[in-house]
Formats: sequence, structure tokens, C-alpha cells
Amino acid sequence: MTVTANNGLLTSEQQWSQSQSQDAHPLRLLVLNLMPTKQTTERQFLTNLAATNLDVDVTFMYPETHVFKGLPRATVAENYVTLAQIETQFFDGLIITGAPVEKLPFEAVDYWDEFGSIVDWAQTHVTQTLFECWAAQAGLYYQFNIHKQTVANKIFGIYAADTVDHHSPLISGLSAGGLLKMPQSRHTELVLPITLPNDLHMVAANDEIGPLVLTAAKAHAVYVTGHPEYDTDTLANEYTRDVQRQLPIQRPKHYFNELQQIDDSWHVTSHQLYANWLRTLQLMKVGY
Repeated sequence: MTVTANNGLLTSEQQWSQSQSQDAHPLRLLVLNLMPTKQTTERQFLTNLAATNLDVDVTFMYPETHVFKGLPRATVAENYVTLAQIETQFFDGLIITGAPVEKLPFEAVDYWDEFGSIVDWAQTHVTQTLFECWAAQAGLYYQFNIHKQTVANKIFGIYAADTVDHHSPLISGLSAGGLLKMPQSRHTELVLPITLPNDLHMVAANDEIGPLVLTAAKAHAVYVTGHPEYDTDTLANEYTRDVQRQLPIQRPKHYFNELQQIDDSWHVTSHQLYANWLRTLQLMKVGY
């Protein structure tokens, strides 16, 4: 099984193979990469998708209205597509990544209007959208008017599900008791109403930090509040970075074992979660 990247920085630098898919009709995924570390994020998602053993065809997109502070705009434009360039196409799935803008009000993000346009476009051109971290909060705000609030201490570490909906296909092969877990790295949390909106469903939650996975059938969406795509050392690197910048930061919780080694067992969870999501897309594709 193969994951083919149609574009992206890794492909242009020949760091990811464009091998031909074995499936005549691979799942077509669009990834809106909002992270400043474009190459790292590309590799994280491609590697996790490759671990699912399903044939996937990936196209990377960027928000055209964003003012770039890192990579030159010309470099991104040369290797990514915009909504205008693919708006007549159809995809099985759209992944919208996290973004380091969570402390800003949603409307203050320079590509907020475009974010909404992409979410609206996806309703008719994408089978299902997977929102992650900031994008999950942004999607819930845009689609359900669910707000966020700043937390006193950064939610930082590996958090396991204490409750899960075993009937959800996203949980196939996963369970409560610590098996479903994922990295979290955020300064904000959702402000959920006592009763969730009709279309919104809680799939997995942690007693300490709240929702991990939510779904909305009519909105064709899955919301994941963490970063299941993260590499083993991502949280360690973030911790070191913040310490060096003299920012208030605590050691990531549930991340180091008794020997002070990184417990990266969440990778198994991540691979299963992505595989489950892709299989739901397959079922929708064939009309089950």
C-alpha cells in the first residue's frame, strides 16, 4: 500500500517517493497545512497515513490570504495549491491541521474568512473533514458557535481517553483505560454547552482536559483536539524551545516513563485512529 504526495516541499526535494498507488482508486485526501513547520508537518501526516496500509493520494493546500513570516510565499505557492486551483475537484477527505494562532480571537486570524470558505466548500466537495487541534476549535466555532477560553496552564502532554463511545467506527480497535491517547499542546480549551448541539457527538473524552474526539454527521466532520500526528520527540522539542525562550512551561505530562525515556505508545493509537477514519471514508465512497 502506498501514500502518494502529489505536491509539497518533501516531494519537490525528493524526500518523499511518488510511487504509483496499487489501488486503481486510492482515497483522495486534501491537507490544508497551517503549521509554520511545513516540511515536518508534511512528513508527520504522510508517515501516519502510510502506517494505515491503505492507498492514499495526498494534495497539500495553503491559505492564499495568509501573510507568511517564515517560508517565502513564492516557495509555498510553487509547491502547494490554493482553493481556487482545486475548487472544481472532489476529495474523499480533507485534513485541516493545527496552527500557532490559538491565543488570537478567531476573527483576528488573517485567513479566517478563507478558512470559512474552505469549510463551506468542503460541504459539497469533500466526503468528510478532519479538524485537528486549533482547527478543531475553529471548526466548532465556525459551525456550532462553540467558543474557546484560555487555560491557566498549558495543556501539554499525552492524554488518554477515560470515556469512549464504543459504537463509533473511529474507536474500532481502541478502548478506554489508556489505549486511546494523543499528544496535546495548547493554551485554550473548548467551552462546551451543557447540552451539545443536535448534530455534535462526543466520541472520546479525558476527565482532566475534556473532549478528545467529536463528530458531526450532518456537518461531515471529525474534530480531534490534539496532535495524533506528532513525532516521538515533538513535545520534547517544544518543551526545550519554551525553556530556552524563558516562557512559562511545565514538563509534558504522561510523556516520560520512570526511566525518563519518552513513552511513544500513542503512535499505535494514532495509526489506528487514522486507519479507522480512512476506512469510514472508504465505506462512504462505495455507498455503504
